[in-house]
Amino acid sequence: MPQTAPTSPHIPASSIRFGSCAAANHVSASLFSFNAKGACPACSGAGTIATDLAFMDQLVTVCEACRGRRFRDDVLRYRLRGKDISEVLAMSVDEAMSFFPEKDIRPALQRLHDTGLGYMTLGQPLSTLSGGERQRVKLAAELDKHGEIYVLDEPSTGLHLSDCEKLVSVIERLVEQGSTVIVIEHNLDIIRQADWIIDLGPGAGMDGGQLLFSGKPRELLECKDSLTARYLEAYR
Repeated sequence: MPQTAPTSPHIPASSIRFGSCAAANHVSASLFSFNAKGACPACSGAGTIATDLAFMDQLVTVCEACRGRRFRDDVLRYRLRGKDISEVLAMSVDEAMSFFPEKDIRPALQRLHDTGLGYMTLGQPLSTLSGGERQRVKLAAELDKHGEIYVLDEPSTGLHLSDCEKLVSVIERLVEQGSTVIVIEHNLDIIRQADWIIDLGPGAGMDGGQLLFSGKPRELLECKDSLTARYLEAYR
Protein backbone atom coordinates (compact mmCIF):
# COMPACT_ATOMS: atom_id res chain seq x y z
CA MET A 1 0.00 0.00 0.00
CA PRO A 2 1.25 3.54 -0.67
CA GLN A 3 2.74 5.18 2.37
CA THR A 4 1.77 8.53 3.80
CA ALA A 5 4.46 11.17 3.42
CA PRO A 6 6.43 12.14 6.56
CA THR A 7 5.00 15.02 8.58
CA SER A 8 7.72 17.47 7.51
CA PRO A 9 8.51 16.87 3.82
CA HIS A 10 10.78 19.18 1.86
CA ILE A 11 8.37 20.55 -0.74
CA PRO A 12 9.48 23.56 -2.85
CA ALA A 13 6.95 26.39 -2.66
CA SER A 14 7.27 27.16 -6.39
CA SER A 15 5.78 23.82 -7.44
CA ILE A 16 4.00 21.80 -4.76
CA ARG A 17 5.33 18.26 -5.11
CA PHE A 18 5.02 15.12 -3.06
CA GLY A 19 8.81 14.72 -3.04
CA SER A 20 8.96 13.05 0.37
CA CYS A 21 6.10 10.74 -0.55
CA ALA A 22 8.00 9.70 -3.68
CA ALA A 23 11.14 9.00 -1.65
CA ALA A 24 9.20 7.03 0.98
CA ASN A 25 7.65 4.83 -1.71
CA HIS A 26 10.73 4.61 -3.97
CA VAL A 27 8.96 6.14 -6.97
CA SER A 28 9.84 9.04 -9.26
CA ALA A 29 8.86 12.53 -8.07
CA SER A 30 7.72 13.25 -11.64
CA LEU A 31 4.67 11.09 -10.91
CA PHE A 32 3.30 14.05 -9.01
CA SER A 33 3.40 16.41 -11.99
CA PHE A 34 0.56 16.55 -14.53
CA ASN A 35 3.17 17.69 -17.06
CA ALA A 36 5.25 14.52 -16.63
CA LYS A 37 4.78 10.84 -15.72
CA GLY A 38 1.76 11.44 -13.52
CA ALA A 39 -0.40 12.92 -16.28
CA CYS A 40 -3.70 11.31 -17.18
CA PRO A 41 -3.03 9.58 -20.54
CA ALA A 42 -6.48 10.44 -21.86
CA CYS A 43 -6.13 14.23 -21.56
CA SER A 44 -2.34 14.52 -21.18
CA GLY A 45 -2.79 16.22 -17.81
CA ALA A 46 -5.07 18.99 -19.05
CA GLY A 47 -8.14 17.75 -17.17
CA THR A 48 -10.28 18.55 -20.20
CA ILE A 49 -10.79 17.20 -23.71
CA ALA A 50 -11.04 19.63 -26.63
CA THR A 51 -13.05 18.40 -29.61
CA ASP A 52 -12.50 20.16 -32.94
CA LEU A 53 -15.83 21.00 -34.60
CA ALA A 54 -14.35 22.21 -37.90
CA PHE A 55 -15.78 25.69 -38.55
CA MET A 56 -17.24 26.03 -35.05
CA ASP A 57 -15.50 26.77 -31.75
CA GLN A 58 -13.88 23.84 -30.01
CA LEU A 59 -16.04 21.86 -27.62
CA VAL A 60 -14.22 21.53 -24.28
CA THR A 61 -15.45 18.87 -21.84
CA VAL A 62 -14.16 17.49 -18.56
CA CYS A 63 -11.99 14.42 -19.07
CA GLU A 64 -14.02 11.33 -18.18
CA ALA A 65 -10.93 9.25 -17.39
CA CYS A 66 -9.55 11.47 -14.60
CA ARG A 67 -12.74 13.47 -13.94
CA GLY A 68 -10.82 16.71 -14.33
CA ARG A 69 -8.16 15.84 -11.75
CA ARG A 70 -5.40 15.63 -14.40
CA PHE A 71 -3.54 12.71 -12.78
CA ARG A 72 -3.54 8.95 -13.21
CA ASP A 73 -5.58 7.02 -10.65
CA ASP A 74 -2.52 5.20 -9.28
CA VAL A 75 -0.87 8.56 -8.52
CA LEU A 76 -3.89 9.73 -6.54
CA ARG A 77 -3.46 6.81 -4.11
CA TYR A 78 -0.53 8.65 -2.53
CA ARG A 79 -1.54 11.15 0.12
CA LEU A 80 0.06 13.93 2.10
CA ARG A 81 -1.74 14.59 5.38
CA GLY A 82 -4.83 12.89 4.00
CA LYS A 83 -4.94 14.71 0.65
CA ASP A 84 -3.87 13.55 -2.80
CA ILE A 85 -1.93 15.80 -5.18
CA SER A 86 -5.05 16.94 -7.08
CA GLU A 87 -6.71 18.02 -3.82
CA VAL A 88 -3.62 19.96 -2.80
CA LEU A 89 -3.45 21.76 -6.14
CA ALA A 90 -7.15 22.66 -5.77
CA MET A 91 -6.41 24.52 -2.53
CA SER A 92 -6.41 28.29 -2.49
CA VAL A 93 -3.25 30.07 -1.34
CA ASP A 94 -4.98 30.97 1.93
CA GLU A 95 -6.01 27.35 2.53
CA ALA A 96 -2.49 26.16 1.75
CA MET A 97 -1.08 28.53 4.37
CA SER A 98 -2.88 26.47 7.01
CA PHE A 99 -2.01 23.14 5.36
CA PHE A 100 1.74 23.77 4.97
CA PRO A 101 3.59 24.77 8.17
CA GLU A 102 7.03 24.23 6.56
CA LYS A 103 9.36 27.22 6.79
CA ASP A 104 10.56 26.78 3.19
CA ILE A 105 7.01 26.95 1.80
CA ARG A 106 5.12 29.41 3.96
CA PRO A 107 7.06 32.58 2.91
CA ALA A 108 6.13 32.09 -0.77
CA LEU A 109 2.47 31.57 0.14
CA GLN A 110 2.58 34.61 2.42
CA ARG A 111 3.90 36.81 -0.39
CA LEU A 112 1.05 35.71 -2.68
CA HIS A 113 -1.41 36.46 0.12
CA ASP A 114 0.17 39.89 0.68
CA THR A 115 -0.33 40.80 -2.98
CA GLY A 116 -4.06 40.02 -2.75
CA LEU A 117 -3.92 36.61 -4.43
CA GLY A 118 -5.01 34.50 -1.47
CA TYR A 119 -8.02 33.26 -3.47
CA MET A 120 -5.89 31.82 -6.29
CA THR A 121 -5.52 28.02 -6.35
CA LEU A 122 -2.09 26.41 -6.34
CA GLY A 123 -2.73 24.59 -9.61
CA GLN A 124 -4.48 27.43 -11.42
CA PRO A 125 -3.29 27.71 -15.06
CA LEU A 126 -1.63 30.99 -16.02
CA SER A 127 -3.99 31.23 -18.99
CA THR A 128 -6.88 31.84 -16.57
CA LEU A 129 -5.22 34.82 -14.84
CA SER A 130 -5.85 38.43 -15.79
CA GLY A 131 -2.96 40.70 -16.72
CA GLY A 132 -3.09 42.35 -13.31
CA GLU A 133 -3.05 38.97 -11.55
CA ARG A 134 -0.01 37.85 -13.54
CA GLN A 135 1.81 41.02 -12.58
CA ARG A 136 1.03 40.42 -8.92
CA VAL A 137 2.29 36.82 -9.13
CA LYS A 138 5.60 38.18 -10.44
CA LEU A 139 5.52 40.95 -7.85
CA ALA A 140 5.15 38.40 -5.04
CA ALA A 141 8.52 36.92 -5.99
CA GLU A 142 10.18 40.33 -5.71
CA LEU A 143 9.09 41.32 -2.21
CA ASP A 144 12.40 40.46 -0.59
CA LYS A 145 14.58 42.29 -3.13
CA HIS A 146 16.09 45.75 -2.73
CA GLY A 147 17.06 48.64 -4.99
CA GLU A 148 15.13 47.52 -8.08
CA ILE A 149 12.95 49.43 -10.56
CA TYR A 150 9.45 48.06 -11.26
CA VAL A 151 6.95 49.18 -13.91
CA LEU A 152 3.39 47.95 -13.28
CA ASP A 153 0.63 48.31 -15.88
CA GLU A 154 -2.82 48.41 -14.23
CA PRO A 155 -1.92 45.98 -11.39
CA SER A 156 -5.41 46.43 -9.87
CA THR A 157 -7.01 44.67 -12.87
CA GLY A 158 -9.05 41.69 -11.65
CA LEU A 159 -8.51 42.71 -8.04
CA HIS A 160 -11.45 43.19 -5.69
CA LEU A 161 -11.77 46.74 -4.38
CA SER A 162 -11.32 45.53 -0.81
CA ASP A 163 -7.90 44.10 -1.73
CA CYS A 164 -6.51 47.30 -3.26
CA GLU A 165 -5.28 48.29 0.19
CA LYS A 166 -3.12 45.15 0.22
CA LEU A 167 -1.65 46.07 -3.15
CA VAL A 168 -0.82 49.58 -1.93
CA SER A 169 0.89 48.05 1.12
CA VAL A 170 2.99 45.85 -1.16
CA ILE A 171 4.04 48.83 -3.30
CA GLU A 172 4.92 50.82 -0.17
CA ARG A 173 6.94 47.87 1.09
CA LEU A 174 8.99 47.80 -2.12
CA VAL A 175 9.62 51.55 -1.85
CA GLU A 176 10.68 51.25 1.79
CA GLN A 177 13.18 48.60 0.71
CA GLY A 178 14.82 51.11 -1.62
CA SER A 179 13.10 50.24 -4.88
CA THR A 180 11.37 52.57 -7.35
CA VAL A 181 7.85 51.61 -8.46
CA ILE A 182 6.28 53.19 -11.56
CA VAL A 183 2.56 52.40 -11.80
CA ILE A 184 0.25 53.01 -14.78
CA GLU A 185 -3.12 53.06 -13.08
CA HIS A 186 -6.66 54.47 -13.05
CA ASN A 187 -7.63 53.26 -9.59
CA LEU A 188 -8.08 56.34 -7.38
CA ASP A 189 -7.06 54.50 -4.19
CA ILE A 190 -3.69 53.74 -5.76
CA ILE A 191 -3.27 57.12 -7.47
CA ARG A 192 -3.76 59.12 -4.29
CA GLN A 193 -1.03 57.09 -2.53
CA ALA A 194 1.61 58.06 -5.09
CA ASP A 195 4.60 60.20 -4.17
CA TRP A 196 4.61 61.77 -7.65
CA ILE A 197 1.95 61.84 -10.38
CA ILE A 198 2.32 62.31 -14.12
CA ASP A 199 -1.10 62.96 -15.65
CA LEU A 200 -1.64 62.66 -19.42
CA GLY A 201 -4.74 63.90 -21.20
CA PRO A 202 -7.00 65.72 -21.60
CA GLY A 203 -8.91 62.70 -22.89
CA ALA A 204 -8.13 59.11 -23.80
CA GLY A 205 -6.67 57.61 -26.97
CA MET A 206 -6.57 60.11 -29.84
CA ASP A 207 -7.87 62.80 -27.46
CA GLY A 208 -4.93 62.48 -25.09
CA GLY A 209 -1.15 62.39 -25.15
CA GLN A 210 -0.51 65.81 -23.62
CA LEU A 211 1.32 66.30 -20.33
CA LEU A 212 -1.24 67.99 -18.09
CA PHE A 213 0.52 67.73 -14.76
CA SER A 214 3.64 66.46 -13.04
CA GLY A 215 3.98 66.77 -9.28
CA LYS A 216 2.58 65.77 -5.91
CA PRO A 217 -1.00 64.45 -5.59
CA ARG A 218 -2.19 67.42 -3.53
CA GLU A 219 -0.92 69.84 -6.19
CA LEU A 220 -2.77 67.88 -8.90
CA LEU A 221 -6.10 69.01 -7.41
CA GLU A 222 -5.34 72.53 -8.62
CA CYS A 223 -5.00 71.43 -12.27
CA LYS A 224 -8.32 72.51 -13.83
CA ASP A 225 -7.72 70.67 -17.13
CA SER A 226 -7.24 67.29 -15.47
CA LEU A 227 -10.10 64.79 -15.35
CA THR A 228 -8.06 62.83 -12.82
CA ALA A 229 -8.01 65.89 -10.56
CA ARG A 230 -11.79 66.22 -10.73
CA TYR A 231 -12.36 62.60 -9.76
CA LEU A 232 -9.75 62.78 -7.01
CA GLU A 233 -11.42 65.86 -5.58
CA ALA A 234 -14.83 64.18 -5.63
CA TYR A 235 -13.36 61.00 -4.15
CA ARG A 236 -11.68 62.94 -1.37
